[in-house]
Amino acid sequence: MPTKTALVSFNKCRPEGCNEGNCLAVSVCPHKLIKQEAPNEVPMFYTSGCNGCGDCVRACPRKAIKIIGI
Repeated sequence: MPTKTALVSFNKCRPEGCNEGNCLAVSVCPHKLIKQEAPNEVPMFYTSGCNGCGDCVRACPRKAIKIIGI
């Protein structure tokens, strides 16, 4: 059975367009798989534990994240 995971388009990811430079997807990931070192920095996505819930997709105002089957 294929599993789902988040895929980030880093050319669309612009955290400076989020809430005071803080990636909105970071705060909604139930597994805390998205980390941002400082405001306005591009977050790191650790997709190995991602279950494809889509919370990050809905939170991203730039539509830089999508869920794919792997």
